[in-house]
Amino acid sequence: MANFDSNRFASKNQTFETPDHLFKLVNDIFHFTKDVCASVENTKCADFYSEDNSCLDKEWSGVCWMNPPFGQQIQKWVRKAYQSSQEGCTVVCLLPARTNTGYWHDVCMKGEIRFIRGYPKFGNSKQGLKAPLAFVIFRPERKING
Repeated sequence: MANFDSNRFASKNQTFETPDHLFKLVNDIFHFTKDVCASVENTKCADFYSEDNSCLDKEWSGVCWMNPPFGQQIQKWVRKAYQSSQEGCTVVCLLPARTNTGYWHDVCMKGEIRFIRGYPKFGNSKQGLKAPLAFVIFRPERKING
């Protein structure tokens, strides 16, 4: 859902949908049940939450896909994804790999991180996004009886 000015890494448009080939890579593994950060126009799952219906205030469950707006509020989404995983769901996030930020170290590093090679194209852009991307996967903690 993001488009960047490659000179400043400043978010311009945050409504681009996830490129189909990226979504397919992870959907074939995780089989998502809900898109937690979507709109009617760009959802990847039949069941979805949007900003319009207070997705950050709802309980997330099942196996969730999250491609949040890449702007300044991204840490809210990342924290919600992690919190939701601790409450029992799996959340796979498509995120800019901002490894120098506090939320990356404090939250993203608690998940599995899979870096994306290359420059994926979002929406109708002429060139790929010139920022590093990663899938960050938050899973429920497994409790071992014993």
